[in-house]
Amino acid sequence: MKLHELITALHYFRGLPKENPEITTIEVDSRMVKLGSLFICLVGHQVDGHDYVEEAIKNGAVAIITQKEINVNVPVIKVRSTTRTLATLANAFYDNPTAKMQMIGITGTNGKTSVAHLINDVLQTYGQKTGLIGTTGIKIGSEEFESRNTTPDALILQRMFHHMVEAQVETAIMEVSSHALHMGRVHGCQYDITVFTNLTQDHLDYHKTMDAYRQSKSLLFSQLGNGFDYQRPKYAILNVDDSATTEYIVATQAMVITYGIDKDADLQAQDIQVTSSGTKFRLNAYGVEKDVNIKLVGKFNVYNILATIGATLTVGAELDFIIDALSEIKGVPGRFELVDVGQDFTVIVDYAHTPDGLENVLRTIQEFTKGNVFCVIGCGGDRDKTKRPIMAQIANQLADHLILTSDNPRTEDPLTILKDMEAGIEGHDHQIIIDRREAIYLAINQAHVDDVILIAGKGEETCQIIGDEILAFDDRLVAQGAIKAKLGLE
Repeated sequence: MKLHELITALHYFRGLPKENPEITTIEVDSRMVKLGSLFICLVGHQVDGHDYVEEAIKNGAVAIITQKEINVNVPVIKVRSTTRTLATLANAFYDNPTAKMQMIGITGTNGKTSVAHLINDVLQTYGQKTGLIGTTGIKIGSEEFESRNTTPDALILQRMFHHMVEAQVETAIMEVSSHALHMGRVHGCQYDITVFTNLTQDHLDYHKTMDAYRQSKSLLFSQLGNGFDYQRPKYAILNVDDSATTEYIVATQAMVITYGIDKDADLQAQDIQVTSSGTKFRLNAYGVEKDVNIKLVGKFNVYNILATIGATLTVGAELDFIIDALSEIKGVPGRFELVDVGQDFTVIVDYAHTPDGLENVLRTIQEFTKGNVFCVIGCGGDRDKTKRPIMAQIANQLADHLILTSDNPRTEDPLTILKDMEAGIEGHDHQIIIDRREAIYLAINQAHVDDVILIAGKGEETCQIIGDEILAFDDRLVAQGAIKAKLGLE
């Protein structure tokens, strides 16, 4: 695509160059630039792309998009915001890919990953080819790609959506974080179905207040548009038991489908029965009652199932088909995932990294455990500090044995993080083991028959971030090794 053709998507900018080079790629990382690239200078929290213009040109950039004055020997176009411009140009360069697929976006503090995977599994069973973007990475059919963020930046998103279109994906399902909504990473994404799971404390290091956090998530529903397109109808699937839903109903013009347990809803779960092997409940769907039996454990998973039913019904699947498909799903990686090597106690790895998420998992464990509950938990460094004592307090209240340990300390001193957590449990028994591997081994070595160990915070993550190093670390593999060592299997 020629530069002049591409920048017509901007409408207003400064400095239309005479030169009109062929643009082969758009890049925001100078190291990825090659001959024919358009380099867009993003201003981040730690890195300013304007500092890497010369390197980009050296690597082959034929034009630069900037929001600062620069003097170089290739065409320069100045805009007010390179972040907004990136979303616009990426969408134009990849030919508006989200207009060519059905788009499902899921937001909320907890449950995004589970709901995304559940919807993906049901739709694949339904016969659709799907794409999936979220915390666990990016999938296009059976092909997998890594992703650094729950919701990647606009360039990666549009590039992946373009690949999905080429692969003839029918429905793209993605987690949409509050950061992405606030930063405009999803500008240009044309959603058809949006899902809200819940809103509890998280990310206050970024949003500062719960009001700002709640409002950021409301953008997903307001961005469904203000018109009625009967050829491509819009739906908002909302958790009526969460007070934020009241605001989101106002924010969207889309058709609203509510789900819940405690309040009357279009899709309501009743008579919930939780065991260590699954959950049963009675579903009331617009007045039609159905029995639902799933292999997922816990009340929080009932909410995830209800959200999934709402989203897949709007796609066109029949209710009985959806229920049957859900009954076959064994779980989501890193979400209440059992580590079983034949031991006589239970080990569960879960991503729970918020107060509400941790409480949900521990209360679920209490419903079926016959022995003592161990909780191995830490809090991430360079993230919301206010939740640290709350997390420890919840773990102390709902577990019999508490081991505080590291969880991606990043640039913070791990001991400082653990001291912040200790502030919530002064005077209560607990152990501090900074080394996460050692903490997991300790819990497993202390466990007896019928005990339950929850290893919380990292879920399916396969690395530990300490300082500037990214080290291989998987709670599930470490737990397997510890169990085998205890049983004398290695």
